[in-house]
Amino acid sequence: MLSTRVWNISAASALIAALGAAGPAPAGPPYLSDDPEPTDPGRWEIYNFAIGTSEPSGLSGEAGLDLNYGAADDLQLTAVLPVAFEDQRGFGGRGLRGGPADLELAAKFRVLRQADGALTPDLAFFPRLFAPTAPRSFGDGRFGLLLPIWAEKDFGPWSMFGGGGYQFNPGPGQRDFWQGGVAVAKSLGERLSLGVEVYGQTRNLSDAGAFAAVNLAATYKLVKHWSLLASAGPMWTPKTLNGAAFYLALKADY
Repeated sequence: MLSTRVWNISAASALIAALGAAGPAPAGPPYLSDDPEPTDPGRWEIYNFAIGTSEPSGLSGEAGLDLNYGAADDLQLTAVLPVAFEDQRGFGGRGLRGGPADLELAAKFRVLRQADGALTPDLAFFPRLFAPTAPRSFGDGRFGLLLPIWAEKDFGPWSMFGGGGYQFNPGPGQRDFWQGGVAVAKSLGERLSLGVEVYGQTRNLSDAGAFAAVNLAATYKLVKHWSLLASAGPMWTPKTLNGAAFYLALKADY
C-alpha cells in the first residue's frame, strides 16, 4: 500500500466508518494517514488518483499515478507521477491551469509484524524523496524529504492505524514541518470498508498556518483487480473552518 500525498495549505500546491464482516479493513489510501503494510512481494498496486483542497481562494491539487511494487518480504518501492492543477480565482484570473508536479520516490520498510493475541503492531519506516521536477509555477526547485513512521493493529474486521513524521521543506518562505494522523476503519463484507480519520500538519510556509482535517473514507471493490477509493472532509486552520479536502482513486492490483 502506498502513502497518501502530503496536503499543503497553499493555492499552488496539493495538500494531500457501519458494521460486520470477517478480515481486517484495508488501510492506507484513501486516508492521509498511511499504514505499515507493504505491497505483497512480486505484486503491483497502482492508484489512478486525484487529491486536492477547495478553499475560499479556489481549488488546487494533483492527479496522476501512484505506482507500488512489492520488491521483497517487508519491502515496497513506490513512485508517484503527479500533475498539479489549480483554479485562479485567488490570483485575479479565471479557469484552471496545470503542469508537472514534483516526482516522488519512496521505500517502505516493515520492521515489526503484528501477532494474533498480542498487542504488538505492524510498524514501518517509509522515507519519501520529493525530486524537483516541476516548473517554478508548481514547485520550488529543491529536493524535499519526508521521514515518517506508521503503525497498525487489527482487531477482527477493525483496523486502527496512523503515525507521522518530519518533512524537510527547504526554500525561501518554506518551513520544515511535522505531520501525522490516526484512522479507524471497519470491513463490511468482502467488498466495502468504511472509516474515519483525524489528520494534522504544522505550518509549511512562513505566511501559512497549521491545519487539521477530519475525513470520512470508503473503499469499494468493483471486480477482482479493481477498487474505487474516496475520502472527503473539512479542514481547519487555527480558529477558522478553511475549506474541504478530498481524495479519489481507481486502484488496480496485480
